[in-house]
Amino acid sequence: MQHSNWECPKCKNREFETDQFAATGGGLTKIFDIQNKKFSTVTCTHCRYTEIYKGGKSGTLENIFDLFTT
Repeated sequence: MQHSNWECPKCKNREFETDQFAATGGGLTKIFDIQNKKFSTVTCTHCRYTEIYKGGKSGTLENIFDLFTT
């Protein structure tokens, strides 16, 4: 599917999917459900093994919109 040097450490497949998700941290961000931590994932298309990589923090404006849409 994608061209790279990535290889699944479980089954050695070279095809993968990528995605992202956000999660809350601790303290006030957890109380107000503000998702200020971003992560990227790489998932093997064969065995579904997934690696998670920590990303940057989302911006303040994005947090405000997230607070009002929950």
